[in-house]
Amino acid sequence: MIKRFQIFLGPQRFRAFVALFGITGLLSLILNVIVNQYEWVTTVQTILVLGFLLGAGYLILGRLPVEERKRWLSIILPAVLAVVVGSILFPQVTGLFIGAGLGWIVAGIFIFNSFGAPQEYKTAIKAMRKQDYEKATAAMTRSIQQEPKNLNYYRFRAELFRLWRKLKHARRDYQKMTEIDKTSAIAYNGLAEVELQAGNYQQAIAAAKTAYDLAPDEWVAVYNLGMIEDRLQDSELALEHLHQALQLKIPDSRHRLLVHLYRARAYMRRDEFDAAQAALADMKREKAGLEEWLVIMTADEARALRDVLEGDVKLADKLINEQEDLHVLVGKVRA
Repeated sequence: MIKRFQIFLGPQRFRAFVALFGITGLLSLILNVIVNQYEWVTTVQTILVLGFLLGAGYLILGRLPVEERKRWLSIILPAVLAVVVGSILFPQVTGLFIGAGLGWIVAGIFIFNSFGAPQEYKTAIKAMRKQDYEKATAAMTRSIQQEPKNLNYYRFRAELFRLWRKLKHARRDYQKMTEIDKTSAIAYNGLAEVELQAGNYQQAIAAAKTAYDLAPDEWVAVYNLGMIEDRLQDSELALEHLHQALQLKIPDSRHRLLVHLYRARAYMRRDEFDAAQAALADMKREKAGLEEWLVIMTADEARALRDVLEGDVKLADKLINEQEDLHVLVGKVRA
């Protein structure tokens, strides 16, 4: 559970959360010692709890898509309001309101998790976490039988098959998505990723190009295309699309890290050492992304990612920590 939370938040936000929790707990403990000596202690404790709730809310909500933010706001806001109302109207029993607020957060997580997702979907997620991919895919198959046009169900089952390393089944689900919706860039991106995982670079590039044609302004499509072109050693096109991906404002550090790695490799293949050095400098500014990858790669659910990206992450780690120099990108080992 803690590892999943760490992966979700990312290293920097996770450290901030731990620091916030520790500071709040330590100061509250200190205040408990003198609680009977000063009237202002209860007010300060209330402010500390509010600060923790608001800080934690900011750290969590910042990592969520819009719809998920709404769910978490529904969980966090009542807790904050309970503490505020209690401290203003009934200061003598503020502790009860703080307890009620924290209790609502715990209860709200379970209450809101019970809505919005079909039972089979929840069953699949629980089975996935136990690495029971047979049970997980069977649950999603039942969902698909009930809603045979639901692209999200095919996509999730395909991702489960990728974790299970049943790539033929995953490919079939992505292909089915393209039949249901020929304009789905997500389907073609998924198809490109499964072909890349299988080592079928020509099929991967074909799917990636289609995804790019459908969504040229989506960084994921451009990034995937540049990554596959790097695998095919097509340096000119790789650089063109990797630069385009950066211009589209890749939101997370870990993908920017890999873009700079692929740029450096393309420049080295073209004997443009100064440009490769500049790309390496850009990569070193994304150390937070490297930390994220190193945590993510330890997760059971990252099996498909390890198949495709583990070598790149290890190489980036060595370059950033100066255990290798840029010549390793073109197959030359440092003396």
